[in-house]
Amino acid sequence: MPNYARSERKKQITMTTQDNLTILVTGATGFVGRGLCNALFKKGHDYIALSRAPAVARAQLPHAKRIEAWRPDAEPTPPSALSNTRAVVHLVGEPIAGKWNAEKKRRIRESRVISTHRLIESLSEVETKPSVLVSASAIGFYGEGGDNKFTEDSPPGNDFLAELCQAWEAEAQRAEALGIRVVLVRIGLVLGKAGGVLPALLTPFRMGLGGKIGSGEQWMSWVHLDDVIGIILHALENSQISGQLNATTSSPVKNIEFTKKLGGVLKRPTFFPVPTFALKLRYGEFADFVLMSQRVLPEKTLSSGYEFRHTNLESTLRASLE
Repeated sequence: MPNYARSERKKQITMTTQDNLTILVTGATGFVGRGLCNALFKKGHDYIALSRAPAVARAQLPHAKRIEAWRPDAEPTPPSALSNTRAVVHLVGEPIAGKWNAEKKRRIRESRVISTHRLIESLSEVETKPSVLVSASAIGFYGEGGDNKFTEDSPPGNDFLAELCQAWEAEAQRAEALGIRVVLVRIGLVLGKAGGVLPALLTPFRMGLGGKIGSGEQWMSWVHLDDVIGIILHALENSQISGQLNATTSSPVKNIEFTKKLGGVLKRPTFFPVPTFALKLRYGEFADFVLMSQRVLPEKTLSSGYEFRHTNLESTLRASLE
């Protein structure tokens, strides 16, 4: 192990499930971040939030112990935010939705890889280190899979998102050399109120123009926001967990089934398929991600003892649209 493990000058804070923890959250004003911070507060934990826009963050996160400014593309993580924290949850990342061009892809990559690099560099400088880093990743790690099943032990793909996720995870895993337990949560297609993948789908469906995307045969590995947050908390509070966890339901569905379920919940028809050429015209390379088939199963997540709250797609859609 690293020099840190042999140094008497370096310290590390330990944590248990019973502790009142001080947890640093990056990306705290995002869809997952806001939900996580609310859950941490309800569990009695203190949290510190890092944000590019502290004033906005203060309005959205009234229970934060402290909010500090951080521009991850331009500066190190503030040492004052890292000192004496029990854990770090790293959720920073440029949204991937939208038309991809060279500039958009650069922002997507750098917001994840460079921010994580800066975080680990800053962690190496603080004397009292957190015991655990939970860092977001994505099921894009696996690439296109057709009908094949992916688990946490499956190899990576070779497209843009797969290569991005590999670089992203590799930066986070550098924290292991500092004596910090690292958990990488590979997040699927998140369903929930006012965020995730649903908002982009709702307008055409509510107009009666919803339908399958492309062939409709691609697998969609969905997960409710509650379970993404639950898996992060599970990883924080269980010291035996390390490495990759898939944050996806054990019941992925094909796009055509997802479409029918969503149309049924909204009581709208699903007669109007979205052709592949239209997606490519509007989104460019991002269309390949929309059409990607990923049948991802949370084998390690389940074996670690996590119990999913949402496993039925129809009831999950209803809960997300209430």
